[in-house]
Amino acid sequence: MTSNLATKLREGTKKSHTMAENVGFIKCFLKGTVEKNSYRNLAANFYFVYSAMEEEMERHREHPVLSKLYYPQLNRKESLEQDLQYYFGPNWRDVVKPSQGGQGYINRIRDVSNSEPELLVAHCYTRYLGDLSGGQILKNIAQKAMGLNDGEGTAFYEFAEIPDEKAFKAEYRQAMDSLPIDEAQADRIVDEANDAFKLNMVMFEELEGNLIKAIGQMLFNSLTRRRSRNANEPAPVNG
Repeated sequence: MTSNLATKLREGTKKSHTMAENVGFIKCFLKGTVEKNSYRNLAANFYFVYSAMEEEMERHREHPVLSKLYYPQLNRKESLEQDLQYYFGPNWRDVVKPSQGGQGYINRIRDVSNSEPELLVAHCYTRYLGDLSGGQILKNIAQKAMGLNDGEGTAFYEFAEIPDEKAFKAEYRQAMDSLPIDEAQADRIVDEANDAFKLNMVMFEELEGNLIKAIGQMLFNSLTRRRSRNANEPAPVNG
């Protein structure tokens, strides 16, 4: 069975992708302005989001659909633990917690896992393929902006068990295309992916207050001002 799901997801989420890239926090990030406190809070949120996603994928590893996309080498929980130790210190588990937006994202992952597990495909697509596509670019930006040495606070972007990211993405997309789903399920997965982008945007928007305090409203406005209505090829949103 071929669903062309990877193409449907790419085409069906273009608008959401562009909207996410136009959130002020992400626009500043892509232009090289990254404030450490905001970034570490994003990493904390990601830790809880990926933990939920990876726990649910593990729980459904024998599921007829999800088993086809069960790739533990994608898991980000352990790398985020390394980053949180760097940013918050050895007692990071006692001080980090998800934001309101992060908790909403976690709740959605748990809900779909219990009600319609195949919708987890949308969340894996939105996060992991974005991480693989833009990880090195975003890692380099973060290192330069925050004055980090290689390996400090950017483990999130390192996929040690995936030596060829381009080949892996091709394999992953092929696996999505061969999932045993019908057209209605594929459409629901695309809808869920658009919702996942919105959940990411809520988390990004929550970080703007701290960023504005750090860099000032005028600089923030200049970095986030729209230059053109014509959207180019989307840059990677990792976030």
